[in-house]
Amino acid sequence: MNRTAALIVAASLAIIVGLQGLAPLTAQQSSASIHSSAAREALEIARVQQRSARQRAERLEAEARRSSEASRKARAAAAALAARVQQAEARIVAAEAELAIVERERRTLSYDLSQRREPLAQLTAALQTMARRPLALAALQPGSLRDVVHTRVVLASAIPIVQQRTAGLRGDLERARRLETESRGFLADRRRAEQTLDRRRSDMLALAEKERVLARQAAGGANREAALAIELAEEARDLDALISRLDQSAALRLRLAKLDGPLVRPARPGSASLPPTPATSTASRVDAPEIYLLPVAGRVVSGFAETTDNGGRRPGISILSRPRAQVIAPANGRVSFAGEYEGYGRIVILEHEGGWTSLVTGLGTLSVDTGQQLTAGSPLGLAATINPITTLELRHDGEPVNPLDQLR
Repeated sequence: MNRTAALIVAASLAIIVGLQGLAPLTAQQSSASIHSSAAREALEIARVQQRSARQRAERLEAEARRSSEASRKARAAAAALAARVQQAEARIVAAEAELAIVERERRTLSYDLSQRREPLAQLTAALQTMARRPLALAALQPGSLRDVVHTRVVLASAIPIVQQRTAGLRGDLERARRLETESRGFLADRRRAEQTLDRRRSDMLALAEKERVLARQAAGGANREAALAIELAEEARDLDALISRLDQSAALRLRLAKLDGPLVRPARPGSASLPPTPATSTASRVDAPEIYLLPVAGRVVSGFAETTDNGGRRPGISILSRPRAQVIAPANGRVSFAGEYEGYGRIVILEHEGGWTSLVTGLGTLSVDTGQQLTAGSPLGLAATINPITTLELRHDGEPVNPLDQLR
């Protein structure tokens, strides 16, 4: 068989054998499938969080419009802006997940195309070599008629596969161009979401600082309470002890607030009597806060009661978020401590009605003060820039409770 015919037969066999299964791609396709599955899960979580933040923002904005009390209106407005910030953050995460899915598909497709192009290129080169030879010279080439017939049979069997594969390649090339267009669209969407986030975050920080100043002015004893909280934090051996001391302080403050004023001196001595003691309801000490939220948008990386490295049980959950993500108050409540705590960075402890307490740790910045009243969703601060893991603990009468069971 002459050299040209042998080259054509070899290239044809490479196409028939090499393009049928593309077995070498199996491992890469499997790995890409795993990564795509994780990206799709992240996309679904981001979409749910985006929808939830939007609904919360709309509810709080309506509440702010209806409210006639200045402080309540300001808290609702700040919480609404914080929800809009979280909505923008979730949109960025969704756009990044969509971009990751498209980019992985593009890389897999590019590798696939490169593998399938090589044998086709070999065959094309051989056919071009044969086509460039004059017909008269081809007839004079050495080799038997059997070689010519054998070459034609191989080519005849290869042509349908070549046609099928080139049609598939054309479709894949068109899909690659489509993915490129989608990728540019997701990049533009992410840039728009980032611009929206910067604008909303700036507005929210300004409003939160204004609310912080107003709350500080309204609470005459706030400075004394903040100093007491810092003193308790320095004395407490650990966070459990600090929360217990703050709970005792809160209980004492509530009891003092419920005391009646001075009794009016009776007209006739001996006729004085104490007012009846109102019946106390135990329902409020059992029911969790009516609205309870995750403090930050992200992925739960450690669950309640999971075993720690030292063999203990986690009293809360940890959430991995974007760097400097917005952190919010999980429920209505009063800030009993806001500041640095050794080993935990910046933390916030919120006391709720009915003996419930929330602890949020891992904040990078704080936008609340001790003694401040907050609405569910009010901004607490921002997550850390490096390793942004926010931890949430919920306690009832000092006992840890799974916060995921209370979400509503």
